[in-house]
Amino acid sequence: MIKTLVAGIVLAAATVYAAPSALAEPDGTIAAWSAKPAHVWAAPTHMMLMDATRVGSRIVAVGEHGIVLLSDDDGKTWRQARRVPVSATLSAVSFADAKHGWAVGQWGAILATDDGGNTWVAQRLDTSVDQPLFSVLFTSARDGIAVGLWSLMLQTHDGGKTWARTTLPKPPGGGKADRNLYHVFEGSAHALYIVSEQGMVLKSADAGANWAYLPTGGKGTLWSGVAMPDGRIVVGGLLGSLFESRDGGTTWAALNTGAHSSITDLVATGGGLVGVGLDGLTFTQRVAGGPVDVAQRADRATLTAALIDARGKPMLFSQDGVLTGL
Repeated sequence: MIKTLVAGIVLAAATVYAAPSALAEPDGTIAAWSAKPAHVWAAPTHMMLMDATRVGSRIVAVGEHGIVLLSDDDGKTWRQARRVPVSATLSAVSFADAKHGWAVGQWGAILATDDGGNTWVAQRLDTSVDQPLFSVLFTSARDGIAVGLWSLMLQTHDGGKTWARTTLPKPPGGGKADRNLYHVFEGSAHALYIVSEQGMVLKSADAGANWAYLPTGGKGTLWSGVAMPDGRIVVGGLLGSLFESRDGGTTWAALNTGAHSSITDLVATGGGLVGVGLDGLTFTQRVAGGPVDVAQRADRATLTAALIDARGKPMLFSQDGVLTGL
């Protein structure tokens, strides 16, 4: 399970279950199951969760079997969304404002909400090929980008009513653009960044119209990235690799974490940084240029995402659901 999770950046572990219906798929297939509405679970906070985001005072988390969890009291209590049209694993979630959000996942699913995550509708689902989407980012209520397996990139400029596929240029050294795209995020001056395989970061300075490849100097897969308030870009991934750029990705410096477990999420905390990963990996960098303090949870949980709560403490999400404390 964990190997599958890593290979698909917290998404492909979904192959053990199923999703949505009514799509001309034979009954009983994973594709047909994935197209069915999400089930209501007795213990939803113990389900595998892949991503979470804060929307004003609300937290929205997504994960396996199409689960969408909502909390309006900073994670003290949770409830499932009232209506989710798929049972496909959801890998990422992004909101443009307090009402309008999108989630993506298995079978290229794209879901949208206009009521803060209480109810969702499907904007896209392709059960003809399991080409999952791993990440989504909306920079406004109209402009969004979703990325995934084999250089799959979809963009919308009408709030998701239509999604157009973007063809990426060939990577350095030739060959076709077929690298997995794992996480998209926005930096300063509205630049867009995507972390991918072989230590490569993609960057667009024109709202996603054109993309350039930026080598970090690493060779491993990058799972996550974050833009820091001071303008730095930090990316991390396989075997604890962590890289920092202070010039928009032109040059990179490796940060020594001393960790050997893969990093799955990075979160800015004011001037500092929090990261989580596999095998219970957690780390903090309290100030720019400061030391990276690494720890490992006793339960060695497969950590997939982190948020900062109202007290400034990390809230963790994992293969086993919502967790507390570093």
